[in-house]
Amino acid sequence: MPKNKGKGGKNRKRGKNEADDEKRELVFKEDGQDYAQVTRMLGNGRLEAKCSDGVLRLCHICGKLHKKVWIAAGDIVLVGLRDYQDGKADVIHKYMPDEARLLKAYGELSDSFRPNEGGGNDDDDDGNRVDSYFGFEEVDIDKV
Repeated sequence: MPKNKGKGGKNRKRGKNEADDEKRELVFKEDGQDYAQVTRMLGNGRLEAKCSDGVLRLCHICGKLHKKVWIAAGDIVLVGLRDYQDGKADVIHKYMPDEARLLKAYGELSDSFRPNEGGGNDDDDDGNRVDSYFGFEEVDIDKV
């Protein structure tokens, strides 16, 4: 039998990134970059995000972040726009919730971004908030 030379499996590798508690410098967007909110995860290192310019883009998580930084629906990310494909972008950086609140306080994020909420858009065409449940009428069971 081969001798084990490693120090553990994938769970040990997952636990290595414990430097999240320390403060890090806030990253602002530059030319060719934009802020986006994740609407849904697609799998295979891809996600769908609504950018601050209102365009829904298919985004690819870069290798630096893939399997190291966990991204969920509703997170605020910095994406690098592609010159040759307007409908696609690359995720460069994920903002923590407190960093997203700071960006909103600085006026970098528009009011359409809600940093603490999930990715689903519960607004109707007029921009009014709609409850995401079905309403049913009460019917007398004897008549059915």
